[in-house]
Amino acid sequence: MDELTNEVAEDEHELDDATLESALEAVLLVVDSPASNELLASAVGSDVARIKPMLERMAASFTERGSGIDLRYAGDGWRFYTRTVYAPYVERLLLDGARSKLTRAALETLAVIAYRQPFTRARVSAVRGVNVDGVMRTLLARGLISEAGVDPESNATMYSTTELFLERLGLASLTDLPELAPLLPGVDLIDEISDSMDTDPRVTRSTKNRGSKPDPVAELDSDD
Repeated sequence: MDELTNEVAEDEHELDDATLESALEAVLLVVDSPASNELLASAVGSDVARIKPMLERMAASFTERGSGIDLRYAGDGWRFYTRTVYAPYVERLLLDGARSKLTRAALETLAVIAYRQPFTRARVSAVRGVNVDGVMRTLLARGLISEAGVDPESNATMYSTTELFLERLGLASLTDLPELAPLLPGVDLIDEISDSMDTDPRVTRSTKNRGSKPDPVAELDSDD
């Protein structure tokens, strides 16, 4: 008798079609990877046999009315996607900020990494003679550089350029980069520079030669 009562109680809490569809939409909005029929059924407290045809009807409805949202079963689950025809508008929103010009500080940092990768943050700082934490975060956020293992000597994270970097420059590979000497004087010393700017005599000497004036691009780092 108790089992029958429980079944009746569960049936009373079964969502109607309109509510179930809304619940599925809400769940699909927050998933960061395709969600299976079973996972979605568990989330909304419904039967898998009811979830699958509901999702198929929802997908067909989005397509029929030309919605910007495309519900697709990809891989092993369901997920919302941007309908292809509207992708340019989404790209414009997401990329407008990323397409803004890099500052001189960012370009110099990117040049050091591009020509001597993989390279640690400390070595980049040593070459440029300024703190590069801000610019490195900017380059990472824009997808122009990425982590590339650990330096066996210092245990520091190393960085290298990405495929996006080559794409933005219109290059097929790093071998297509122009000669470095005219762009970065003293490049032959880069591979030998110590991670410590304070103790390496060559870095100290180089800093003295430049005089006591601050690097004109150093103040730009926080804005990159």
